[in-house]
Amino acid sequence: MKYLVISDNHGDAQILQTVARHFKGQVDYMLHCGDSCLSADSPALVGYQTVLGNCDYENYAEKKLLEVEQDKILLTHGHLYDVNYGLNRLSLAAKQEQANLVFFGHTHCLGVEYVENCLYLNPGSISYPRGQYRALGGSLAIVETTPAKIKVQYYDRNFDAAKELAWEFAR
Repeated sequence: MKYLVISDNHGDAQILQTVARHFKGQVDYMLHCGDSCLSADSPALVGYQTVLGNCDYENYAEKKLLEVEQDKILLTHGHLYDVNYGLNRLSLAAKQEQANLVFFGHTHCLGVEYVENCLYLNPGSISYPRGQYRALGGSLAIVETTPAKIKVQYYDRNFDAAKELAWEFAR
C-alpha cells in the first residue's frame, strides 16, 4: 500500500488540491494529520482522511484507526499526546490500539522512527515548516508498505524527492 501523509497546511487549501492532483493514481490513501483550518466539507479535503488539529474548529475525529491489509494505522494530530515533549504517550496509544503505523503532525518538524515494529512518522508542515529541514519550503511523506518492508520518502513543496530523506525498514 502507498500512503500520502500530509499535515499542518493552516488554511492553505490550494496546496491540498495541488497535492491531490499531483499524486492522483500514485497513492492508495491520502492522510491528513490535522490543522487544515478548513471546514470539513471543503473541496480541498476531498479524498483525504482527516483528523482534528489544535487549530481546527470543525467536527473532526480526534484520531482515526484505519485497517488496510497488513497495516493498522493510528492517525492523529499529536497535540493530545504531547508530541512536543517526545513520543511516550503516542507510543502507549499505538500499543493500546495495536497500530504498526502512526502518523501525526503538530510540531511542523518532519521526523521518522521505527521502534518495536511500529513506524512513527511526522510529515512536517506542508505550509509552515520548522526545524532542520524548513528549507524544503514544506514537506509531505509517501509511505509504501509491503509484508516485508516499509519505505519512506519525503518530498518538498514542489514534489521533488528529498534524496537525503528516504528510509527503508525491514518488517
